Amino acid sequence: MQATNEKGHETMRKPVLKILTAAALAALLWLPVQAVAFERYNRVKKFDPYFSKYAKRYFGPAFDWRHFKAQAVAESHLKSDARSHVGAVGIMQIMPRTFQEIRKKQPAIKGNREQPRWNIAAGIWYDRQLWRTWKAKRSFQDRLNFTFGAYNAGKMNIIKAQKAAQKRGLNPNLWTSIEKVLPDITGDNSKETIEYIEKIETITEVLH
Repeated sequence: MQATNEKGHETMRKPVLKILTAAALAALLWLPVQAVAFERYNRVKKFDPYFSKYAKRYFGPAFDWRHFKAQAVAESHLKSDARSHVGAVGIMQIMPRTFQEIRKKQPAIKGNREQPRWNIAAGIWYDRQLWRTWKAKRSFQDRLNFTFGAYNAGKMNIIKAQKAAQKRGLNPNLWTSIEKVLPDITGDNSKETIEYIEKIETITEVLH
């Protein structure tokens, strides 16, 4: 009887293993395909001096400016005339009110948000303000993820997600914890934020 049960369990395991193997293979194949697709942005260099200049100005000379170029690819595909249905404009997809607030707090940012230079400068300056929010002990990548997650979903939503994570007994300073609770905070929009972070990481890896 015991042998029969073991055989039955083994039979049941096979389809499950096949499904898991297929899912894992699909995930592994997806990453290289996406990476190859993003490699073309290495040839789009006209905005690189702005990413480099303002990353150095607001984050310091040792900070890799490619993180912000990758963010811009995720935001607008580096299209300076990109416009969203909610009114975000330009390479870094800056909202009108956000740009006005940035200019008040950082007068060195001039021009308007339609101009690539100032759009990029404003986006990276805003990243810096978000970066300062996440001072608790966490890895560099997690701090980046919190920064970009706040850029996408809003700082207060990420803070709410931290509180929700803590209530569940999760470490609120890990991005993996935020991924688990964000659907409770932003609903269906959480998928966009989580995919946004994954996309930026993938793009950064192929930029040079």
